[in-house]
Amino acid sequence: METSDLLKKVRKIEIKTKKLTNNLFTGQYHSAFKGKGMLFSEVRKYVPGDDVRDIDWNVTAKLSEPYIKVFEEERELTMILMVDLSASELFGTSSVLKKDVITEICAVLSFSAMQNNDKVGILFFTDQVELFIPPKKGKKHILRIIRELIKFKPTAKKTNIAQACEYLNNVVKKKSIIFIISDFLDDNFSNSLSLISKKHDLNGIRIFDEFENNMFSFGLTLFFDPESESYHWVDTSDAMVRKGIQKFYQNKSIYFRKSFLKTGASIVDISTKDSYVVKLLELFKNK
Repeated sequence: METSDLLKKVRKIEIKTKKLTNNLFTGQYHSAFKGKGMLFSEVRKYVPGDDVRDIDWNVTAKLSEPYIKVFEEERELTMILMVDLSASELFGTSSVLKKDVITEICAVLSFSAMQNNDKVGILFFTDQVELFIPPKKGKKHILRIIRELIKFKPTAKKTNIAQACEYLNNVVKKKSIIFIISDFLDDNFSNSLSLISKKHDLNGIRIFDEFENNMFSFGLTLFFDPESESYHWVDTSDAMVRKGIQKFYQNKSIYFRKSFLKTGASIVDISTKDSYVVKLLELFKNK
């Protein structure tokens, strides 16, 4: 991709997602993900309605009028985005690919964190760890993350969520907000999620295409499997074939939900045709 084209794409995503962040997400994000506690900031004069438990009796005695302590939330939170870049994320039966939705969701979450003065890091994975950008603050860092989301080309095509989780546990020692964003067409990651949830605030975002839920009949069709790089003829007019394919995706969805929910994590399913704005707000409100 040409540098000028990349910059245009980054700018387009920045404008769209930053507007959403400013209008909708910042307050919801702040409420959903609490800081460590409250820190003493200053004292001010007591006014009717203030909590008498916050009165600073030492200052009150010295100045002969009531003063109260003012506290500020101690945040310094860290958010890590774990992004599945396996080849199945390039699938889409509409004009929107799963990866397009993932990119915008990551941008919205990143700007929400930035507005709350939180750090953001990102981990790209397939069946191996492709790239880890350690958490930092600031707009320059967020724009770098968006650039990588657009341009990064993974070396592998399959997926291994468990391996990515194990890597994260080794490199991120401080308690963090973790978002795993994937289509979750994988198995055997349940135990790894349990390990992450013991130390971190875990959240799962499953991205899917409507075709995976409702496969319709359009005759004998040639499908390309991007993870195995192979072509397969599929008779979509055969009801049993359609049922088998839908069963495959249904089983993956069930495993995703069970694996996350048993750890107490928050989850949301987002279709490439959904308004991810509505879905993310639901996730925040349910925290």
